[in-house]
Amino acid sequence: MHPILFEIGPFTLRSYGVLIALAFFVGYFFLYREAGRKNFYPDKILNLELVILISGILGARALHVLVNLDYYRANLLDIIFFWKGGLAFYGGLILAVLASWAFIVKNKMPRWETADFIIPYVALGQAIGRIGCFFNGCCFGKDGHPTQLYAAFALFCIFVILKLTRKNEPFTGFVAGLYLLLYGLQRFFIDFLRGDTPRYALNLTASQLISVGVLLLAAFVFISRRIREKA
Repeated sequence: MHPILFEIGPFTLRSYGVLIALAFFVGYFFLYREAGRKNFYPDKILNLELVILISGILGARALHVLVNLDYYRANLLDIIFFWKGGLAFYGGLILAVLASWAFIVKNKMPRWETADFIIPYVALGQAIGRIGCFFNGCCFGKDGHPTQLYAAFALFCIFVILKLTRKNEPFTGFVAGLYLLLYGLQRFFIDFLRGDTPRYALNLTASQLISVGVLLLAAFVFISRRIREKA
């Protein structure tokens, strides 16, 4: 754990904030480079990335606050200090999907093709962000399990799988559906080792319960997109 990189007077540079920023810039760099190389709406990709970043942080913070509402009721000012840690990814995913989908439709970009294009870099950014969780000491495991690093490794693998799959995807939307499937699975199983989240129905975390819905959504994407492209 190394939550603070350095302090100069009142200024504190936190490893979590640095890794979150790095996740965005690395994802943006590779995504923008590929968009330019393939001439895939390079003029709109930057704005789309900003939409995903802002909505993702807002949604992730909102869900984290809701899950830990007792703490934040007593510490209202801490709600805005997201750079100290505390982003629940599924909240970010939900809001980012809604916001980016609205952006894509408004700008008349091909919806599923765009989703397939950007989603591998979402996994890459998540992987880097999870390393930030490790340094920050949040999202920790029980019995000494470094669940942050397990998740980072899984997400790097997901990134590679999605990039390879995009070269020969069987139908448009397949890569987006595959991301939902792989992310849902890794999150569901790794959360059994988490020691920082409350348990609810069936002794599952909120993220595990949401993962079940994500897996069902993945199945829906596979089936509906396959039928749509065969029609």
